[in-house]
Amino acid sequence: MEPAPVLPPFRIFSPTPLLAAAAVALSGPSFAQGIDVPEEDVVEAQLAQLGANVPGSIFAMQPFRNDQSLQADDGTTYTLTSLNPHVNSWFILEITPANGRSRFAHFENAAPEIWDISLIDEDGPALLIEGDGDSFACAPWDDGELAEAQDSSLPFAPICDWSIFVRNPVSGNRTTREAVAEFLRDNVIFGESIVNLIKGAFFEDAFMISSEGEEELEEIDGVELLGNALLDNTPNMRPYMGFELIGTDAGAMTAGAWYEVEDSPGIYASVMQPGMIANEVFQVPGANGLDGIERRADVYLVAFDMARFDIGYELGTEHPRLGWSSRPSNRHGQGRGPDGFDRPDPVVRTGMLNPAFAERVAATFTGGFKRDHGAWRFGDYSTFNYGHHYGFMQNGVLISRLWPNLATLYLTQDGEVAMRTWREEDDALLPELTFARQNGVAIIEDGVPGPRVTSWGGGNWSGDANATLRTLRGGTCMRTVEDRQFLIYAYFSTATPSAMARTFQAYQCDYAMLLDMNSQEHTYMALYVHDEDGGEMDVQHLVSGMAEADPDNGRVPRFISAPDNRDFFYLLRRE
Repeated sequence: MEPAPVLPPFRIFSPTPLLAAAAVALSGPSFAQGIDVPEEDVVEAQLAQLGANVPGSIFAMQPFRNDQSLQADDGTTYTLTSLNPHVNSWFILEITPANGRSRFAHFENAAPEIWDISLIDEDGPALLIEGDGDSFACAPWDDGELAEAQDSSLPFAPICDWSIFVRNPVSGNRTTREAVAEFLRDNVIFGESIVNLIKGAFFEDAFMISSEGEEELEEIDGVELLGNALLDNTPNMRPYMGFELIGTDAGAMTAGAWYEVEDSPGIYASVMQPGMIANEVFQVPGANGLDGIERRADVYLVAFDMARFDIGYELGTEHPRLGWSSRPSNRHGQGRGPDGFDRPDPVVRTGMLNPAFAERVAATFTGGFKRDHGAWRFGDYSTFNYGHHYGFMQNGVLISRLWPNLATLYLTQDGEVAMRTWREEDDALLPELTFARQNGVAIIEDGVPGPRVTSWGGGNWSGDANATLRTLRGGTCMRTVEDRQFLIYAYFSTATPSAMARTFQAYQCDYAMLLDMNSQEHTYMALYVHDEDGGEMDVQHLVSGMAEADPDNGRVPRFISAPDNRDFFYLLRRE
């Protein structure tokens, strides 16, 4: 384990780099109407709220928020808050009667690149929606449209001619195994120990598969840019993969080679086992040796040519939570979570893809750890920054603070997809971020194993109660080849962090991070093939057992047609 650095007991966000970035944003073009970024002194004050030891509310977490208010003749006040005008996606409407209690609605802009939304007085308060040379007023609280949308139980209920979605609270789907695990954790004394016992006894190698022994396949055309993984042994393999691939020999794949997925341009699949990795990879220090089981355990990889796709991130209805993880003892004692709250209200989490994206969706895969596992129990990272709870942002709205030292996958407003270890100076990127998800520490950094790959407690790699690291795991990496960027998802049927590191090394990844582990529900990945008319969608799971996580006995696509309790990433085909 690495020696603990000499650092302060907690982190205070510094507004200085953020103010510089905000000033640049303020100097750029503003929306024709809409709600713009506030003046610099307001941004400075709001940055100070975020930079406090404990922000204390979901609004205090948004340094670029701005609002407008109007009062109706009956004294009712309408306040519309843009949570991040840079992104122009999420808005909170607060309706406060003259002598009554406020009620809230969470709006999502159906087309933030087109529509600007603001409040105007149109014979009373109304929403002004304008863009692309068009504009109209809408007062959904007057004609009952807003009340009907909020009573609909739809995760996304359209109003104002489908220019706005009302995000409604819903219950996320979960499998029986997931529900039992959560019941134990939430309701049974020592429940976490029981869950760890179950994982150790039943799940450690439960999903390990092995398919070596086939003859070598000829390399196919069309995927030369990705090339082959660095392997010393490249047999033919017959993986239990749920995709239809181009160029295989009746399903047989050459280990380490890439194959295009049929009817899915820009998506490629590969299979290997860590025991096949070239000796030159193992000569790079930073990872432990592999045991006999993980050496022959299949790894399935899926690569996305990011020139063809947009990427997004959606929080689950429940996970990751916002309260304290049970792991760290370093707490500030000022609220129910590291940011001072344990609920995002009035922000609503739907756990489901916005239906506006349904015709473009190409793939989904689950996000990172739940909150209870997403912080340090042991090692130096448990002793400051309140245990380094993994942070996350969606649609430009910071839901849980981003902490330095953590592996972070993020997207900027100009379309840059990046993966890196977050640094304190990276807070200057906040005005540019669309989403961010942190999960542990680097598996690969600058092409070599991360500095904590071999430290169970120092890397917070989890496993079972006996610190057994080998289990089913999912991870992702970024690779750039001749200025083309690929996002690679990897499913390890059983592996330690060291086996993951060596695999990502063999595939020449620039940076890699862990996602989740222990079950096929937590490492879920699916592709979606649309027919030419857009009316039918074929769901293809990376592994057939992942279909069990789809609701209604697998007939309803998880994340796409039903809300889910877990967070997820999604890939959309560019139009």
